[in-house]
Amino acid sequence: MRNDLLVFERFRDIWSDDPFFDSLKADYAEFEEWFKKKGNHQAFTFQNEVGLLDGFLYLKVEDEPVLDTTPPLPHSRRLKIGTFKVNPHGTRLGERFIKRAFDIAVDQRVHALYVTIFEKHAALVDLFLRYGFERKALKRTANGEELVLERRLDRAAGDVVLDYPRIPVKTDRHFILSLYPSWHSRLLPDSLLRTENSSILQDVSHTNSIHKIYLTAMQGIDQLRRGDTLLIYRTAEGGPAYHTSVVTSLCVVEELTNINKFPTVEQFLAYCAPYSIFPETELRELYQKRRYPWVIRFTYNLAFHRRPNRRALIEQVGFNADMYWGFFQISTQKLKYILKLSGDYEKAGSLVYSS
Repeated sequence: MRNDLLVFERFRDIWSDDPFFDSLKADYAEFEEWFKKKGNHQAFTFQNEVGLLDGFLYLKVEDEPVLDTTPPLPHSRRLKIGTFKVNPHGTRLGERFIKRAFDIAVDQRVHALYVTIFEKHAALVDLFLRYGFERKALKRTANGEELVLERRLDRAAGDVVLDYPRIPVKTDRHFILSLYPSWHSRLLPDSLLRTENSSILQDVSHTNSIHKIYLTAMQGIDQLRRGDTLLIYRTAEGGPAYHTSVVTSLCVVEELTNINKFPTVEQFLAYCAPYSIFPETELRELYQKRRYPWVIRFTYNLAFHRRPNRRALIEQVGFNADMYWGFFQISTQKLKYILKLSGDYEKAGSLVYSS
């Protein structure tokens, strides 16, 4: 099954002799036998341009204590990240897989995720720690000693990134931000419309990353603060805005800054380039001309199942048809109404926490 850049396929259909698996076979003596036994089980994979694997993720829901670690982990409904590897090549593909794991965790209503990993894989360990995983135990086998990292979804640290994909909700600190279709889908790949072809997606940083950068000159942006919620509104395409403009995603503001705070273009590029859809040449031009002075960095937390259009927002939520739709603030009550229209009210309810 195609899932944007990732494929969800059976183990029996994956070439086990792909050189990608060599390091896993070196780390785990039983890997080849384990792989063959999985047969009809499925994993997420990513293939590079020559058809070889660059990413692999196997997930398993468990509803029991974890007894083969020291200390044991108490009974809980958990998503086990059974096998995870990415060949790093500068596109933040690891974040795309981490986001997929969080998406499955939310869908399966688990209370935690956990993974066992050798400490020598420092970059991968750091990736997990960045998103709130904590060192909880050790696992000792004939293969050696592994770290046991766990991320609880039933508690919050009070930080936008450590708590991802959970959503801090402040009273009435909710905003709608409009994006043009050409920018929207490349930046928010899980929010593609059914009419869009996934071939527009590429293995690039701004698509894969959990973090996004958007530059704008819209009025009112200066009031954004860390932890504010952003509803992304995809503007009209192929028809009147009344029917084709839709709310697609729920995001959380990490930071708002101004282009004038970057003393050099190199500093500006270092901040923006990994998470912006604009290539370096355009970013350099934007820095020089300062036409879009506000720089919003936000996390991509939830892609809606259904996308309420402008008609629904006007007729059911109660928005003013004649207002400026580029950027505006909404109440918590209207946020809840939009979530109900999206079909994701219950899912969002499991993610939000008061901040």
